[in-house]
Amino acid sequence: MHIEPGIVEGGKILLSYGTAAAAIGYGGKLAMETLKRDGGASLVLRALLATMLVFVFFEVFPTQAVGVSEVHLILGSTLLLLFGAGPTAIGLAAGLLVQGVFFAPDDLPQYTMNVTTLLVPLFAIAALARRIVPADSAYVDLRYGQVFKLSLAYQGGIVAWVAFWALYGQGVGADNLNSVMTFGAAYLLVVVLEPLVDLAVLAAARTLRSLKGSMALEKRLYEGMR
Repeated sequence: MHIEPGIVEGGKILLSYGTAAAAIGYGGKLAMETLKRDGGASLVLRALLATMLVFVFFEVFPTQAVGVSEVHLILGSTLLLLFGAGPTAIGLAAGLLVQGVFFAPDDLPQYTMNVTTLLVPLFAIAALARRIVPADSAYVDLRYGQVFKLSLAYQGGIVAWVAFWALYGQGVGADNLNSVMTFGAAYLLVVVLEPLVDLAVLAAARTLRSLKGSMALEKRLYEGMR
């Protein structure tokens, strides 16, 4: 979902500074909530694990340039279920930054657009999870329909933000619209795959009940809200 260089240029890129600042600020708020609830060691460990996984998603998993951007298997809902919203927000922002600084410096000018594109859908599915997952239910007990809704919302949010940046930067010409639609269609494969990955991860977590209470994992993974 990296916004390609040249899609948004000049003064238009200033908008992304504001959206990124707001997204990072809200992510910091969620991280502080995790800090107060679970402690600093848990927050740091979960954020570090999320960062490492995000880096793997970007640099190790297959990537395909399609239309206005690239298709990545970014398992946003998986990270949310494992680590919680605050640590995942840190992991997405930090993993993207590490990739840009050390492996893809050409992407750094687009960092604010890319981080907005990753974080805002995360906040949306965190809110969605509070609505569709009963308070007394653990994440390991989620059904396919629930994880599909989370995945669809996250990946749909990414497609929507990429489309916004492309149309904002390049207008509504036929070629640009075709590239946007081609990118969106390619992401349908990710929408199909991610719920299956989520279910596999949750199934593995169910067999590892000894991890309940681990500071490396979101408490909601194994228990309902108190």
